[in-house]
Amino acid sequence: MFREAVIYRLGISRSDVLLADDRLLSESDLLYFRTIVKRLQQNEPFQYIIGQTEFCGLPIKCDPRVLIPRPETEELVQWIKENHSADEPLKILDLCSGSGCIALALKSIFPSSEVSGLEWSIGALDLSKENATFNALDVCFIHGDVIQSNTFTGLQTSSFDIWVSNPPYVLRSDKSAMDPNVLEYEPHMALFVEDNDPLLFYKKIAEEAKNYLKPGGELYFEIHERKGEGLKSLLSELGFNEIELSKDLQSRDRMIRAKWMIRSNLFEMH
Repeated sequence: MFREAVIYRLGISRSDVLLADDRLLSESDLLYFRTIVKRLQQNEPFQYIIGQTEFCGLPIKCDPRVLIPRPETEELVQWIKENHSADEPLKILDLCSGSGCIALALKSIFPSSEVSGLEWSIGALDLSKENATFNALDVCFIHGDVIQSNTFTGLQTSSFDIWVSNPPYVLRSDKSAMDPNVLEYEPHMALFVEDNDPLLFYKKIAEEAKNYLKPGGELYFEIHERKGEGLKSLLSELGFNEIELSKDLQSRDRMIRAKWMIRSNLFEMH
């Protein structure tokens, strides 16, 4: 972590850090590093302290307006990458976009695609637009609440190839097991759902996706590791098929994919 601070502050590469043992630091540099140590001792996340992190090779600005992008979310993006060729002209919507990291990563991977991000928090929306400018990526970020159906009325029906989301999914009852740096600094509205309705955001997004995905369009979610089977059942009940759970690098169910195919009922034709 300290190495990352040195790289960020001094503007040098990781290899240069190994060769910088005899480099003299200025008084302002020393003050900067002391301040970082003090803030870390107060449980403040390192990414908020330096104001950015790396996500799928992109520098992403982050502060307490947004969740810090996680490695599991990079795995979700990687899964989409594995299922499509880079030159496909896809139409993609990232819901509960936060910092915009998913949408921006997908735009960098699929440059011919039309990528949008939908976010309720005005603060997060402002930061996602900053990140788009910072990375010179043409992504349109839209203000809207995925829980409200009127949010989607301006979208063209049956036009999207992919909907992807990392919505709030941490149960409020899990709070006691969470680290202080998460609870004290990261936005709770982007983290938590009520225990009595843990799949709220998934259900609302999937119900709307049926109207806006093309036949054969895909829905991707990052999920709570204990809710995979329940979400598979929900998506099946809503009419999705080819539903697939995927594990993260720690062998936990953390992602799900489903396709929207309108099934014709042959018996109704007779």
